[in-house]
Amino acid sequence: MTALSQIPAYFAEFLAQIMDAERIPLALTSILVSLAFGLVFGPIAGNANPLLWLIIDKIFGGLGDRLDRTHRPAPDLMFRGFLLTAFTLFIILYSSTLMENIIITRHYYGTVEVIALAMLLSSGAVWFLLLRLYFALEGTVPTPKGYYALSRSTRTNFSIADDLSITRVAMGFSVRAFDKGLISPVFWYLIAGLPGAFVYSALAALAWRFGKDGFTKGFGAIPLGLEKLMGFIPNLFTGLLIALAGAFTPTAGLTRGFFSFLGHKARAKYEQGGFPLSALAWALNVSLGGASQDISGSAIKSVWVGPEKATAQNNYKHLRRTLYILIIANILFITTLTGAYWWSGM
Repeated sequence: MTALSQIPAYFAEFLAQIMDAERIPLALTSILVSLAFGLVFGPIAGNANPLLWLIIDKIFGGLGDRLDRTHRPAPDLMFRGFLLTAFTLFIILYSSTLMENIIITRHYYGTVEVIALAMLLSSGAVWFLLLRLYFALEGTVPTPKGYYALSRSTRTNFSIADDLSITRVAMGFSVRAFDKGLISPVFWYLIAGLPGAFVYSALAALAWRFGKDGFTKGFGAIPLGLEKLMGFIPNLFTGLLIALAGAFTPTAGLTRGFFSFLGHKARAKYEQGGFPLSALAWALNVSLGGASQDISGSAIKSVWVGPEKATAQNNYKHLRRTLYILIIANILFITTLTGAYWWSGM
C-alpha cells in the first residue's frame, strides 16, 4: 500500500521533469479560443491552417518560390532551403523569445499568452471547412467554398479531381491538421514555452509550403527533416488518440485503429500523415492517400494507406465519420491535459 500511495507523487514528479504544468490551463484556454473563433468565422482567407502559417506564407512564400528552381541541382536547392529556413527560424525565435520576456517582465500573463498560442492552433476552422464540404458533397448546400478552402489548405489542385478524391484529401487533412495544428504546438508549448511552440509551428509551415509531402526536389528537405525531428513523438501520440477515438465512432473500431501500428506495409510515411493518417484509415476500414497534384503542378505520388481490400470509394458519409472521430479525439486530448494538470498537483 505504501508503494501504491506514492504513485501520484512519482507521476507528478515525472510531469514536472518534462513540462511546466502551470502552462496547461493557458493551453486549454487557447484550444477553446481557437475552436470558438474557427467555428464562428471559419478559415481565414479561405485557409484553415494556423494563422502563423498564413503569415509565414505571406512573408516568405514568394521568396521561396523564386529560390526553388527545380532545374537546379538538388544540393543547391537544399542549400537555398537551408538559408530560408535558418532566416525564418531566426526571426521567429527572436520574436517569440522577446514576446515571452515582455509577458514575464510586464506581467501580461493570461490573455496575451493565450492569444499568442492560439495563433499556432487550428481546430474550429478545420471543423468549419469539413462541415461546409460535407454539406456540399451531400448536396444540401451546393457551394464551391468548401472545395476552395480545402484546396488552399492542402495546396492540392482539384481541377482534375473527382468528389471521391476530394473526400480522401479532406479526411487526410483533418487528422494532419489535428496533429500539426493542435497536438504538436501544445506539446512544445508545455515543454519549451512560446519559443518552442513557435519554432515548431514555423517549421511545420515551411514543410507545408515547400515540403510537398516529401516529394520536394531538395528545397523543402531541410524544414521537412527538422519538423519530423520535433514532430515524431506528437505524431505518434496523435495516432493513438485517433485510434482510441475509433472505439466511440459508429462502424469504426478500436482494435482496427491499433492494427495500423503493427508493421503493415500500407502505412503512411511521416511526410504524408504518419501514424494519424494510418490510424484513421484502419479505424474506418478505408484506403486513403494516392496520387495527387500540388497547386504548383508538382506530382505528389503518395502511397495508398489502409487495410487490404479496403474501399477507396470514400463519400460524404466517410467524411461525417471522420469528423466524428476528430471531435472525439479533441475531447480525449483535452481530457488528457486536464488529467495531467490534476496529477501534477497544481
